[in-house]
Amino acid sequence: MSEPIDEFSFLPEQAADAGIDRPLPRGERLTLTLPDGRVLSALRYAPPSDPDAAPVVTFLHGAGLNAHTWDTTILALGLPALAIDLPGHGDSSWRPDLAYVGRSLAPDVAAGIEAWTERPQVLVGQSLGGLTAAAVAASRPDLVRELVVIDITPGIDPSAGPSQIREFFAGPTDWASRDELVDRALAFDLGGGTRRKAERGVYFNSRIRPDGRVEWKHHFAHLAAAAAAMPAPPADAAAGEPDAVAAVLGEAGWHDLDAAQAPLTLIRGERGYVTAADTEQFTARLPEASVVSVPAGHNVQEEVPVELGERLRTLAGND
Repeated sequence: MSEPIDEFSFLPEQAADAGIDRPLPRGERLTLTLPDGRVLSALRYAPPSDPDAAPVVTFLHGAGLNAHTWDTTILALGLPALAIDLPGHGDSSWRPDLAYVGRSLAPDVAAGIEAWTERPQVLVGQSLGGLTAAAVAASRPDLVRELVVIDITPGIDPSAGPSQIREFFAGPTDWASRDELVDRALAFDLGGGTRRKAERGVYFNSRIRPDGRVEWKHHFAHLAAAAAAMPAPPADAAAGEPDAVAAVLGEAGWHDLDAAQAPLTLIRGERGYVTAADTEQFTARLPEASVVSVPAGHNVQEEVPVELGERLRTLAGND
């Protein structure tokens, strides 16, 4: 695959593919140094007519993804937006404590929102980003105007849909070329459905090392591969040790959703990870929340970005 001029070079192609006919936003890479020296990275998008416009919608991606997963959704949104690379993903630093759960990630995300926005946000999170968004909304209600959680609830079965992600990442950590990564993504039915979309995703989610080998940017792949290489523990011991996928789920997520003061919407993919039973549990525990189903799998933002962007535009308003 050919290398683009810069990380925003794909935007005209993405807009054309999605049938979006409006001036492209101005994209900017942001970096924030956290108190412990780690770096939080993000993308800020603003209309060309108002390049200094402050974001009104902030996006948090899922495990193993990065801020660029939201590009086409943001194009469809048509409003100033911020997309954060979660710690351990994209251009943000890896966490030395390996704590990739919502409550651990929330303080870093809150620091970014505080630094890069000027008013409470419509906070949108998919998968791990959704649980992180809930933790931000619970701990920093002053930063969140509306909370949108995409295709995740704390009660989903980690041995069902999420097992695909676990298996995908539990492979080699370095490759001869990005084309090999694209082939792997397509073999797992990931990457957006076409080779071109998979190439875009792989470009943003990988880096070329000084030795010429290609590796995943995000920490999850390296942790999954290390875990897969270890001898299997006895069954009784394994039962007491949740893996990285299972660890992001649990009762803490329900407490965060319940504590969030902002209006809450769950958007689930009809072919995603949140089942009908999960949805019933969600509505029983959070009866005031709204639930919307869309014709997509788990990565709603990549399968139906225009529909998602338009829904979020209505939710955010244009005030």
